Amino acid sequence: MELRHLRYFAAVAGTCHFGRAAEQLHMAQPPLSQAIRQLESELGVELLTRTTRQVALTDAGSVFHADVRRILASVDESVARVRRFAQGAEGVLRIGLTGSAAYRQLPRMARLVKETMPGVDLEIHTELLTPAQESALDEGRLDVGVLRPPTRTEGIAHRVIVREPLVVVVPEGHWLGERDAVPVECLRGEDFVLYAASSRSVVNDAVSRACLTAGFYPHVAHEVHETSTALALVSAGLGITVMPDSVRSAAREGVVCVPLEHPGSPVHGVFVELALAWRERDTSPLLRTFLDVMAAHRIFGEQLLEETP
Repeated sequence: MELRHLRYFAAVAGTCHFGRAAEQLHMAQPPLSQAIRQLESELGVELLTRTTRQVALTDAGSVFHADVRRILASVDESVARVRRFAQGAEGVLRIGLTGSAAYRQLPRMARLVKETMPGVDLEIHTELLTPAQESALDEGRLDVGVLRPPTRTEGIAHRVIVREPLVVVVPEGHWLGERDAVPVECLRGEDFVLYAASSRSVVNDAVSRACLTAGFYPHVAHEVHETSTALALVSAGLGITVMPDSVRSAAREGVVCVPLEHPGSPVHGVFVELALAWRERDTSPLLRTFLDVMAAHRIFGEQLLEETP
């Protein structure tokens, strides 16, 4: 049974007239009549009653017509869906984010996808530090990462979204929370809440370098794997932490964020970058459409540096 025969039958059943059906199908009437005969022969069922004046569906023809309409609608939708997929307009995009990126960058990117790529669903994985995202990208478990460069895995491409200043996060009432900015040397002697050493955190590296430049090494009182846990421990008074500025959007009660000042830096601050990352070898139309949308809406860093607080 050929798909075209089903379309021929649907046209005849819909018009109950071979001549009008042939016009709709842009074909001559005799081949159409012959095709319907072949279909009836293949099924072993009479689908139409024919007289010199009219064509009508038999009872079996009416049942078959209902099924044929569903079949053709499903085929048409499948064709449309695969075309949308090939154009990068439909599918599931798996995206991973560092903890702090979920507070500021995720809402904006998710909103852009919803508005400009309505056929795309986001599968979101948060609280993933850069090494974990690199592994997931390399193994094909993520399509896009929002991570802290540099990346160390071969075949991972990235573009910077924003260059973020670091802030000191302290419990409410802490003496550092009353300052407009905190010099790095003022952190000497404080208990730090930092990401676990095994996580190979880019933020940890930046904090350690800043402290070493100021002549001391941070005293790590607690190690965590998630940004939200670090903020909770600070709120409980168990130490201070240093995080990218986007943690301000977390709006957790009981903590105060103050810019970290680094006199040894020409910009008098400590910064880390945030970037979109993906597999260089990934040829997915969905990924390309996503990256094009992000670029068109000024997501990437060369356009956002001036907007960074």
